[in-house]
Order: sequence, then C-alpha cells, then structure tokens
Amino acid sequence: MNAVALVARREISVRSRTKGYRYGLLVTAVLVAVLAALPKLMGGGTDYTVGLVGTQTDRLQAALTAQVQPGADLTIKVTRYAGEAAARKAVADGDVEAAVVENATVISKTVVGRGLSVILDTAHRMVATEENLTAAGLDPAKVGQAQQVRPMKEVTLNGSGEDATVRTVIAVTIVVILFMLLMQICTWVAMGVVEEKGSRIVEILLTAVRPWQLLAGKVIGLGVLGLSQILVIAAVGLVAAQVTGAVPELPDGTYGVVAGAIVWFLLGYAFYAAMYAAIASLVSRQEELSGVLTPATMLLMVSYLIGFLAVQSPDGTLTHVLSIVPPFSGMVMPVRAAVIEVPLWETGLAMGLMLLAAAVMLLAGGRIYQRAVLRTGARVRWREALSSAS
Repeated sequence: MNAVALVARREISVRSRTKGYRYGLLVTAVLVAVLAALPKLMGGGTDYTVGLVGTQTDRLQAALTAQVQPGADLTIKVTRYAGEAAARKAVADGDVEAAVVENATVISKTVVGRGLSVILDTAHRMVATEENLTAAGLDPAKVGQAQQVRPMKEVTLNGSGEDATVRTVIAVTIVVILFMLLMQICTWVAMGVVEEKGSRIVEILLTAVRPWQLLAGKVIGLGVLGLSQILVIAAVGLVAAQVTGAVPELPDGTYGVVAGAIVWFLLGYAFYAAMYAAIASLVSRQEELSGVLTPATMLLMVSYLIGFLAVQSPDGTLTHVLSIVPPFSGMVMPVRAAVIEVPLWETGLAMGLMLLAAAVMLLAGGRIYQRAVLRTGARVRWREALSSAS
C-alpha cells in the first residue's frame, strides 16, 4: 500500500500544480457562484405605470394596489388623467405603459405584456363585479365576506411546488456536474497512461512498483483531485444560494442529496476510471486515444442523457430500472433522489450493485492494463488484450 500511496501522491502533486487545474477550479467555483445567484440577480423587481380615466378611477386604483402583496417585487404606480386624449398622449410619450378609460378600454402602444394584462383584467373584473352586485340590489361587502372561505389543505408527496422547482434545478445541476467531472478526470487518467507508455517512463516505474499498484495509485490520486472539485462546487453552490437569497430555504434532505451525489461520483469514477485506463493502455500515442475511447465515452454519454431525462420522469419504469442497474445508476439514482424520495432499500441495492460493478471493472481493467501497458508500438487488439487478461 505504500507504493500505491506514493503513486497517488505523485499524481496529486503533478496535476494540482498545473495552471489548467488551478485556473479551472477557480473558474468553476466562480461560475457556480454566479449561476447560483443568477435568479436573484436577474429577477429584480417589476414596476408598472398605469393611467386611469373616468368616474371609477378610485375603485380601479384600489383594485390595482390590492394586488400588490407585502414583500413582493411588484410596484404599481397610478396616474390620473382628465380625459381620454390626455391618457392617449401619456401612452404615446411613454409616461405610462397603459391607460384604462372608464373601466372599458385599455390603451397601449403595443400589445400589453402578460403580467400587466392579468393585473388590469383582475382589477376590471373586481370593479365590474361590484357594479353588477349593486345593480342587483346586493351588498358587495357581504357577498365578498360570503366568498371568503378557508382554502383546502394541500398535501403533496414531493413537497410544495416551489420545493419541486428547486429539486428539479438541483437534479439538473447534479447530473451535469457528475458528467463533466467524470469525463474530465477519466480523460486525465487515460492521457496519463498513454503519456507514460509512449515515453516509456512506465518501464522505469514498473521496476519499483507493480502494475496494479501503479494503476491504483493513478486512479486514487486523480480521484482525490476530482473529489476536491466536487466538494468545492457543492460548498460554493450551497453557500451562494443561501447568501444571495436565490433559494431562501432549501428543501428537506438537500444536504443528504448532495452527500449522496458525492458518493455516486466516487462509485462512478472507480468504474469509468478503470475502464478508461484499460482502454488507454492499448495505444502508445495521444493521437490514437480518442478513437479507442469512443465506446467508453458513448457509455458515459448515454448514462448522462438518461440521467437528464430522469429529471422529467423520476418515477418512470425505465428510470426506475436504470437507477438500479450499473453503470447507469451512477447518473440516474442521484437524480431520482434529488427529485423524489427514493426508498432506502433501492438506494442500498443500487450502491451495492454499482460497487460490485466497479470492483469487477477494476479487476478486469487492471489485468488488461498489466498485459498491454508494456507493449509499445502498434495498437494492441481487443482480442489479444482480453485473451491475455483472462
């Protein structure tokens, strides 16, 4: 194990000193902070200016201002005009966005925006309803009191609507970050294998350590760097969302979901890193790497796409099955856990199967790596590598 730790420390030291890693981590942290605060920064407040004309101005103004809830980012400014001509001029000059004449006509330069249209229509209906009730000999105040009934109690299985939106955003963020980090770190593993093999440094290294120790150290060392990245991303994202107020209150279990995503990253990384390393050992030049990695990259891409689709249908049959079957579970299960409550036994089963799959891949990948990493020159064929590894 001392040899494995030595190789791991070497990988961490060499890779962490590169400008690409440091600047990449800094840019990623800043980008995550900006994205977490973006809804708050772009949301801002909504201001509407409305002109009123006619005998019902007082009641219209009351109906408009009644729609402004305390603490809401909504402001409605009302300006009164003596006649329709003055209101038309105010609209043409841009002093008001729209003018309501005698609670019957709305004047605007272009089509009224959806938000303001709903506000004006609500005020119109409130005032018109009061008029109709008065004309029918009914007291609008008593009718209003009769209509004030206690709302039904809402019980939702997956939290409130606002919680559901936040959970969806968290799920999308998780699947994107998992895919990006797995692709990046596993590519580092593959490039490192080819670099050592092509330069024949591996021959020197294998005089001091065994092949499986070299592979294990490389996977562990780069995995530590990947883990540090995902921890920074999770911490920065959660803190930025809370500090900026973009997400005033996180849904219940959010921290558990984030912790679970980190565990799934480690399981997925163990599986794909061993696969990438084994495949990379078949070639001796960086130019050949992208071609031989195509099957592994496609598998990772398919898992990502399924995980992304799982955000929309977390309880679908296909999503349910693939959230347990490795290696797809590495992407799909953390998404399901972020959107809905997943039974503990399903999570345990999925993790157990993924751990088993990672162990099998590490064993098979290690054998392929051991037999192919010293064979420089021509590309090692799959049949030769598998027969030698068996």
